[in-house]
Amino acid sequence: MTEERLFLRSDTIIEPLVDRFYAQLYTTAPVTGTMNLAFRQMPMLESYLQTPDWHFAGSRDPRFRGGFFVGIQEQRKDEVEALLAAIRRDRADMIRFAEAIAEAEKIVREEATGYDLRPLYPKLPPELAGLVEVTYDTGNQASLHFLEPLAYRSKAYTEDRQSVQLSVETGIERPFVMSTPRLPSPDVLELDIPFRHPGIEELFRSRIRPTTLAALREALELGDAEAAHLSRLLVAEPGLAAGRHVTAGARIRYWGHACLLLQTPEVSILTDPFISADTGATNRYTYDDLPDHIDYVLITHGHSDHLVTETLLQLRGRVGTFVVPRSSRGNLCDPSLALFLKCLGFPVIEVDDFDEVDFPGGKIVATPFFGEHADLDIRAKSTYWIRLGGKSVYVGADSSGLDPVLYRYVRRHLGRVDIAFLGMECDGAPMNWKYQPLFTQQIPKKMSDTRKLSGSNAEQASAIVTELGAEEVYIYAMGEESWLGHVMATSYNEDSYQLQQIAEFEEWCSRKGVKSGHLLNQAEWHWS
Repeated sequence: MTEERLFLRSDTIIEPLVDRFYAQLYTTAPVTGTMNLAFRQMPMLESYLQTPDWHFAGSRDPRFRGGFFVGIQEQRKDEVEALLAAIRRDRADMIRFAEAIAEAEKIVREEATGYDLRPLYPKLPPELAGLVEVTYDTGNQASLHFLEPLAYRSKAYTEDRQSVQLSVETGIERPFVMSTPRLPSPDVLELDIPFRHPGIEELFRSRIRPTTLAALREALELGDAEAAHLSRLLVAEPGLAAGRHVTAGARIRYWGHACLLLQTPEVSILTDPFISADTGATNRYTYDDLPDHIDYVLITHGHSDHLVTETLLQLRGRVGTFVVPRSSRGNLCDPSLALFLKCLGFPVIEVDDFDEVDFPGGKIVATPFFGEHADLDIRAKSTYWIRLGGKSVYVGADSSGLDPVLYRYVRRHLGRVDIAFLGMECDGAPMNWKYQPLFTQQIPKKMSDTRKLSGSNAEQASAIVTELGAEEVYIYAMGEESWLGHVMATSYNEDSYQLQQIAEFEEWCSRKGVKSGHLLNQAEWHWS
């Protein structure tokens, strides 16, 4: 083994997998993970095996972008069949756990009629013993309450599911992450290691600190063939950008989608990290532009375009603290972001509305987040008010202006906002697209279509800005950047309702004297 000091290539990407499906919060956390496996991923593989040509064609058809089509060619059908057989064999406990949840919910629906719940416990499936409590709300509606920390220690969660693939960013859109499992490829380095494996931290730290192939081989526990493959991901010189740090004043950089980097010489704060590794492209920041250390990473909510596991794993060892909203604890559709991140090996603090995190020269305040979750009772969502360099910045993410009075309370408590960032995906995906595996009773399509993952429209965004008193407001790109199509699977044209609403909002801003912009790819703001 050579002792040459080397760096990880800037365009290296990692895809974290659970049973070869792209890992997200809802497919990895134990309760939702079992239900996604049993009630979405397995049926999807079964459907593919019946009509592989139909699935592959559907995955390539722009009309069905974001649909649940397995994009694997028919000649690899045997590999998919083997994957499904392995899941049935190796994940039998997880599958049974998901089935037990469906059985338990049926019992609760039929037998929890407002009277004493104690007789129900002996009837619950044994797989849930010690992991659920049955409770009523004050409307006398009963539901299961999951003890999620214990579920991480049960048969519903195993790190044996986890693996990673390492490769080089090609600029070609990857298969949609909610539908197509990742099969082995000659161009991909397969590592059967859990996401919290210390070798992953060592690997991605070598973007900023040189190491040797021998050291990485030992850290990642590689054989000869794997080490030879890894050597192709190492280079003699780093690609780090000279302007990645701030020496005076304050700066905000927009990295695409909902990702912002706020910096002063004393602190760096990154929001909803989703970062391109395509260093050959123009008009975007990449991993090369990140500061060597990030003091805080703020996560607004757990959707896969805001809590992006593949990006987060590349930040291992470079983040001081993750700040995440507290979940409702036990609600099936509201998995804990903190528990998930801790199992990935990250330092985390949870915040409730108006909790504060102080840092030199400013503070982060968690603020309420309305809507965008298909009317489900999901509490693990937060916007943030950040005081930095003498200015107040509101990070609104996808929060909807359902009730503008909320933002009046924010202003009364924290003061007027100088710069606001908002999401305006005002005609989002229907509820079943994201949450269908979690429902143990069928939700009619007509009902699902009325309950969307939508942010603010023009009227709501205008009300938010009015109540916050913002002097400047910027709208995130809504999956418009080409490099995140494998996660977003969005398509717009000039007639799209969302773009029309953004244009209407910008016209309103112009009339009111509010500086505004519709962001795309990258932007930068400085002040002293």
